[in-house]
Amino acid sequence: MTFQELEIKVQDILHHKNILRDEKLLQICHLLRDNIDYYDWVGFYFRNGDKEELLLGPYAGEPTDHTVIPFGKGICGQVAVSNKNFVVPDVSAQDNYIACSITVKSEIVVPMFVNGENIGQIDIDSNVKDPFTENDERFLEFVNAEIAKLF
Repeated sequence: MTFQELEIKVQDILHHKNILRDEKLLQICHLLRDNIDYYDWVGFYFRNGDKEELLLGPYAGEPTDHTVIPFGKGICGQVAVSNKNFVVPDVSAQDNYIACSITVKSEIVVPMFVNGENIGQIDIDSNVKDPFTENDERFLEFVNAEIAKLF
């Protein structure tokens, strides 16, 4: 399925009135993981109120022990501070990487903004080295912009 086709499906999920926000996010995680062959773990992390930490939200993939991530720690924690996309072609080359699974080879994290404030991010792990392109970044920015309308 192309990113363009997935964008339509993401919008369809988000426009259902009788589904709770977390259920919509979970459906999006499964949609992306099931339809993009190099998306092996798809999840959301959100800022924990005024604390400088992220809490794990809905996700699709293997369970993770990383349910709380301090700002600055790991790729997700760095994105919480930088407010910028972070693409890691090879996680073994990253000093500040938090390993979730030995099978993960690369990662992409894209922040989500509401009224200019970084409220969280989408995090995707891949078991393939260097699969992410600028098209992935643009697509995930679209996904986050659509989700941000729910907040």
